Amino acid sequence: MSKIDIPTIDTRRVNPFRPAVASLIGTAVEWYDYFIYGLAAATVLGPLFFPEISSTAGTMAAFATFSVGFIARPLGGIVMGHFGDRIGRKSMLVTSLMVMGVSTTGIGLLPTYDSIGVWAPILLVALRFLQGFGVGGEWSGAVLMAVEHAPASRKGLFGSFPQMGVPAGLILANLVYLAVSGAVDDDAFIGWAWRLPFLASALLVIVGLVMRFTIDESPAFARVINNQEQQRIPIASVLSNHWRTVALVAGGFIGINAVAYVFMVYLLNYSTTILEVDRNLMLAFSMIASILWLVVTPLSSVLSDRYGNRRVLAVGSVVLCVSAISLFPLVNSTKPALIVGATMFVALGMGAVYGPMAALFSSTFPAAIRYSGTSVGYQVGSVLGGGIAPTVAGGLYAGWNSSMPITVYLTIVTISSLVCLSILMRPSRPAWSI
Repeated sequence: MSKIDIPTIDTRRVNPFRPAVASLIGTAVEWYDYFIYGLAAATVLGPLFFPEISSTAGTMAAFATFSVGFIARPLGGIVMGHFGDRIGRKSMLVTSLMVMGVSTTGIGLLPTYDSIGVWAPILLVALRFLQGFGVGGEWSGAVLMAVEHAPASRKGLFGSFPQMGVPAGLILANLVYLAVSGAVDDDAFIGWAWRLPFLASALLVIVGLVMRFTIDESPAFARVINNQEQQRIPIASVLSNHWRTVALVAGGFIGINAVAYVFMVYLLNYSTTILEVDRNLMLAFSMIASILWLVVTPLSSVLSDRYGNRRVLAVGSVVLCVSAISLFPLVNSTKPALIVGATMFVALGMGAVYGPMAALFSSTFPAAIRYSGTSVGYQVGSVLGGGIAPTVAGGLYAGWNSSMPITVYLTIVTISSLVCLSILMRPSRPAWSI
């Protein structure tokens, strides 16, 4: 591959806020798409696409289609990671956003079971798979563009910008869902209005694309090209020489991802159908907690720049574990004050852990295979964490008629992640220059 003109950029003069903000906006749009599906799975997709089975089984089937997106995420991570390490980070960010926009808009236009029969759930699964493929390559590209443009002393802060896209996308999804569900009655919402949040994705994607087309390629990738360090098959190098690191990254991400998706997806269904808490009230609580998550994410990252990832992530992981243990017991009280307190406690733990992860995971792989390495580790962790968490939570409750097994499950995964992060942050482990 010939040299490119990007290395001529004087990185001391590059404003790191521009790629960081572009990563934040684009990531927020992509996660809006992803969370809109999760909210719909918890409320309307079961009866619309799986009406031939019981209400409980229909909801489980809707959550299973939610998990299908996670199955596609490692594939998207591998494919986009390959091209992200071969031809550049920026092109993959644009590609992933376009894939997400097409698939999400397609879901909004999809006929239901009553119209086309069994083809409705089949097409729903296919579009959900496409969503997962798109988001599979999103995270690493956004994080690397932000981190690799950032000054050495502020990698944590700028790496947190795309991390903030997750709670920002959730807030946006909840706002749109609240607005639509509050504007019409239940019959209208189930009949047609549920489609509006999906169709709104088309406008949001245009905004994200404009932002991403205006940023420069990563200086770290430019140096890889200029020094002819690119690998012919980056994923092969990752799996042959860095598989232990991939396993630790995946394990370190499982805990927060499982807690996040139980909080963001399953809790809405559990509280409204089992505890009979008002749906709009739970959506409002989720939005309040997400705002706290959004605020804590950059604050914890600033602290990681000052005091180091090890201290901040250790404290954050302990908070996350304790909050996961207390979540369902507090929500089961059905008292609004305790419910909002429980969700905010979880949000505090998630923000404290999620913020510093971007810079930490980026530093665990050399630049030539960084997109592939971080993508595979992160996405495998997402499958084993959030990908199965709503389905596991639903199955545990159905089997035991109690939320206690869900609490035990969350405790196990958060402790396991704490162990993996502790190993990953050992001083003896190599840290590559970002």
